[in-house]
Amino acid sequence: MRKGSCCMFMSGVVGAVLLIMGIGLFVSGLFQTLIHNKLKGEITLTEGSKIFASWKNPPPPVYIQFFFFNLTNPEEFLKGEAKPRLTEMGPYTFRQYRPKRNVTFVDNGKKVSAYTVKSFVFLPEKSVGDLKVDMVTTVNIPAVAVMNRLKGMGFWVSSGVSMYMGSIGTTLFMTHTVEEMLWGFKDPLLTRLKTIKPDTDEYFGIMRNKNGSDDGEFVYHTGKQNYLDFGRIYTWKGEKMLSIWKTNQSNMINGSDGSGFHPFLSKEERLNVFTPDLCRSIHMRFEKEVEVKGIPAYRFTPPRAVLASGKNNPENEGFCLTPKNCLDDGVLDVSVCRNGAPVVVSFPHFHLGAEKYAKAIDGISPVHKLHQTFLDLNPTLGVPVRAMKRAQINIHLERVTGFLLTRNLNGTIFPILFLNESVVIDDASAARIQKLLLIVTLVSHFPLVLGALGIILLLVCIILVIRFYQNKTEVKRFDFAEAFRCSPPSAKKDTSYAPVSAKADDQDEKNGTYIGMTPVDKS
Repeated sequence: MRKGSCCMFMSGVVGAVLLIMGIGLFVSGLFQTLIHNKLKGEITLTEGSKIFASWKNPPPPVYIQFFFFNLTNPEEFLKGEAKPRLTEMGPYTFRQYRPKRNVTFVDNGKKVSAYTVKSFVFLPEKSVGDLKVDMVTTVNIPAVAVMNRLKGMGFWVSSGVSMYMGSIGTTLFMTHTVEEMLWGFKDPLLTRLKTIKPDTDEYFGIMRNKNGSDDGEFVYHTGKQNYLDFGRIYTWKGEKMLSIWKTNQSNMINGSDGSGFHPFLSKEERLNVFTPDLCRSIHMRFEKEVEVKGIPAYRFTPPRAVLASGKNNPENEGFCLTPKNCLDDGVLDVSVCRNGAPVVVSFPHFHLGAEKYAKAIDGISPVHKLHQTFLDLNPTLGVPVRAMKRAQINIHLERVTGFLLTRNLNGTIFPILFLNESVVIDDASAARIQKLLLIVTLVSHFPLVLGALGIILLLVCIILVIRFYQNKTEVKRFDFAEAFRCSPPSAKKDTSYAPVSAKADDQDEKNGTYIGMTPVDKS
């Protein structure tokens, strides 16, 4: 009985203490604060941190796919008889390596500078077609770039150059292999220009000189002082702002380079990413929750407002340098940072763009799932677990005074190719993140575990009390029955009554006659 009472007392006291502690710790958020502060200290761009090594040399493989648009009716389009008819070729897939080099800590370790060197290796097993064999017909970009540079030079200058271009067989369209279009070929027009302007590169290729190159020096905040600054760009090529757009807002270098974000992301955040290829910063908004290899993630994606025109999004007014010729939603003229070539960037198939751009061309059909750009980030760590960066390179084809080749053009935004740069976290990194997230979850929910144990012990105490009183009541009932129970009658004996004779002495006078009870044998 004493052991039972002791168990009841101990389970009740311990259960109450654990429950009170659990509630108190949960309300105070002590353990959650501790683990959050620990992660904030670990997720920094500093030597020895958990994230620094993978930031310098990202382990997950990065792939880049190129999809070319092949023009099938160049003559009809050039005559103005039909809109361009395109067929999609590819993908032509490359493995991209992008380690950071010349990593140097500056400003007493508060910032770190680095160059991201990019190299590409062709993967035929992940490609459709042969780089060296497949031919693509598209806009003669060098010729269009020359014509665009001569705008405003006068009719006679343009006409003279136009006749010279015709004499060497230059047309508005060209046909080359995919390999030549990507990595370069010797262009006849550029070769002639080199004799006049020696610094002219006589070779042209969309990815020419990109293999083994970098985008310039970036200086990043380490996040050591403020975790919200983790990976945020401080300067690019020594500048805190660009100087190519019309407004300060458009020239701002905002956010990170997309390789990492601060921990403890919320769904309401606006994530800024600076992209050298676009010569500008863009932003992303939360779209939905997803899961990648067992890791929970938030999907962030650029909204329609990112490439909206200035009239629909005042933030973008500074990106139009010619107010009378501003483009509509979904496209961005980046000729200012492409040596004057009329390059226009959009999402693939003019996804999120004005309908008129897709309707102007046969073979263009935007599909959200196939052409969306997105980042899947684990909200606790801010680590990208999957990413798809999709962009389309276009050429703005419009009439140029003095060039007969352009007389039937009407301002078409002509797609050249689109690329899909993708990465998914590798299995080893995913396993490490899952383990870390499990630890974070257990520590953060430790007060709830204490509270649950307290409730269980209190339930055990209640059960013991109920059983104790049930047993006590049964014992009392047992004693009462024993006290009032009669012995069962014998099988061979019975009780009979017989008179007893009076004694000779005077006892009969004292006691009188009495009845005696004696057993009588029935046999």
